[in-house]
Amino acid sequence: MRKLVGQNVKEARLTAGLSQEQLAERSGFSQQYLSGLERGQRNPTVVTLFELSQALNVTPVDLIRP
Repeated sequence: MRKLVGQNVKEARLTAGLSQEQLAERSGFSQQYLSGLERGQRNPTVVTLFELSQALNVTPVDLIRP
């Protein structure tokens, strides 16, 4: 599940044309956290998924959908 979320976050970020640094500025999460998340090494909370979805202009479900 962590890898799936990481892949979905990365895909949404690239679709939005954002770098990890730009997403970090928008979301309030560090670039290091986002890097670990995209690599499937972080276990995001529901609140984290919500905040990332807001920064990426997607739904939280988009970040967990296979």
